[in-house]
Parts: sequence; C-alpha cells; structure tokens
Amino acid sequence: MGWYDTHARDLPWRVGPTARKNGALPDPYGVWLSEVMLQQTTVAAVRDYFLRFTTLWPTVGDLAAAEDAAVMGEWAGLGYYARARNLLKCARVVAGEFGGRFPDTEDGLRDLPGIGPYTAAAIASIAFDRPAVVMDGNVERVMARLFAVQTPLPAAKPELKTLAARLTPADRPGCHAQAVMDLGATICTPRNPACGICPVMTACAARKAGIAADLPTKAPKKAKPTRHGIAYLVQRVDGAWLLETRPDKGLLGGMLGWPGSDWTEGAPTDAPPVAADWRDPGLEVRHTFTHFHLSLSLRLACVGLDTVPQRGEFHDLATFRPANLPTVMRKAFDLAKGAMPATSAPH
Repeated sequence: MGWYDTHARDLPWRVGPTARKNGALPDPYGVWLSEVMLQQTTVAAVRDYFLRFTTLWPTVGDLAAAEDAAVMGEWAGLGYYARARNLLKCARVVAGEFGGRFPDTEDGLRDLPGIGPYTAAAIASIAFDRPAVVMDGNVERVMARLFAVQTPLPAAKPELKTLAARLTPADRPGCHAQAVMDLGATICTPRNPACGICPVMTACAARKAGIAADLPTKAPKKAKPTRHGIAYLVQRVDGAWLLETRPDKGLLGGMLGWPGSDWTEGAPTDAPPVAADWRDPGLEVRHTFTHFHLSLSLRLACVGLDTVPQRGEFHDLATFRPANLPTVMRKAFDLAKGAMPATSAPH
C-alpha cells in the first residue's frame, strides 16, 4: 500500500490516498459513472467524457432528468452503446427509488440496471470501502503473474478471483483495489512489464520462474465473421440530413444513424429509405465490433424540400452534429461528405 500512497494515478473520479486516509471518500455517482465508462475502454479515452458528463449532469438526479437523445449524443464515440442506455435506466432508478443515494453493498448495487459483478464490487470497494474483490483485466494479470497461474483465460478467472480475495484487506480495501489496478496499468503491463521497479517483485512467482511476460495465457480466439450492409446518406437541397434513431435493442441501440439495410454475412438487401436517384460512389466503411467485422457500402442521394422519407427524419444543418453519431456512422459521414453534391455540409 505504501507504493500506492506515493504513486497513485491522479484521475478525475478518484479521491487520492492521503485524503482517503483522512476519511474522505469519493462521490459514488462519480465512481459509478467512471466504472461504466471504463468498461472495455481506456482511461485516456474516458477522461474527457467523464469531465463533460459531470459538467453537464453534476449529480445522478441531473442525469436521470436528462433527455435520452442528449445523453446518447454525448456518449457517441465511447462505443458499447448499451452502457449508455443502462446508464440512464440506472440513474432513474437511483434518483426515483433510492432518493439519489446509491446502495452501499455489492448485493444492493447488483440489483440496479446495468451493474454486474465487477462494477458492483468496484463501487462497493472504491466508493464505500467495502472489502469487495475487484477483478478487471489489470487485476487478473497481476494475480496470474504474482502466483504464476498458467491456466489460460477465461478458464482461470475463478482461480484468480480466489487469489485476489486472499489479498484483499479489511483496512483500506478501496485503496488496495485501486493500487492493484494501478500496478497492472503502469508497471505490470501486458507487454514488457517493468519487473525491476515492481513493489511486489520479491513475492512474484512468475518473475522468479522467468515467465512474467508470458502470463496470463489466453485461449485462442475464434475468428470474427464479416457482415455486410448498406448505409444510405441522403441530403436535402437545404443541407438537412436524413437520420433515424436505431431500435433500443441491438447494436447502437437508441443512437442516431444513417438509415440502412440489415447487417448480414451474405449480400445485404437493398432497402433505401426514400425514393431518390441513388448513387453508388464505390465507398466502403470498415468497422470492428466485439463479435464481428462490418463492411458498409455507401449510397448517396440529394433530394428536394418536399421529400417525405419512409424511414427517419431530416435534421437541419444548423443542429446536426456529426460528433453525436456513433463511430461507424461518423466514419460513413466523413467518407461520404466529399462525394456529396455541393451543399454546405458541416465539418
């Protein structure tokens, strides 16, 4: 713990070790928000999003009262958009049923929308100093090396959690959890771990065996399939863009995007959202999701002011924010805008 007291990372959602030793604990809202954002996302990517969210919505009650579209727009670019939908659901439960106060136990936290075992343990430990066992990728890596666990992930997860539980102290468990995460993030890194300056190097079984850099081992991943689709980008002569809100369930649920076909492993079915003189510019967007690669062919059209779309609605040029689009849709916009007819497209 002495290493963490000196070397703790300075993060906007964190109360430092000195303040914690003096009895200060972080706002559970900030801990929860950061943990949801950090799921499968790096600290560097999350920092600005966290600061923007807490500026716009300083409390869980503020977030609960926010419009869905505003939150989804601010989330754009972070990916895994089900997290944003669950974020709103959880905020509204906490604000409406718990008076704006998060439960302070793992079991209570797990009853909230979108909070699984890891997030519940992290909030309980970091926000409330409960001796919960927090297991993220950094902690798994530290445990695998410290105890030379050679069972491949994910099969090794239960064993690694048992080992981590043995080390979790009753005193300052929140600092301990963050210390192990910081150790994995800054010293016990996936490649080229800095074993020579590690505060636990004398106890590390993998270092003694000369296999630290090889652990943890992972089971071979299955090859990702490639799905294909069509994205239709249509602009009115006044500059407005045709967009639709995707269904709440499924990938990019609740986000604004270009009308498109289904995403299939075979040839996609042509399904334009409006009658128009569609043009195939030969442009293709490639994007990778967790379980598959996506290839989107673009179709472009310009239509008149009296056009009535079968799907979606036109968004005025003055209010359209490309930055509010999910990454794959922003890629399509960036690729297509130079091939559109000469309208005043935003940049």
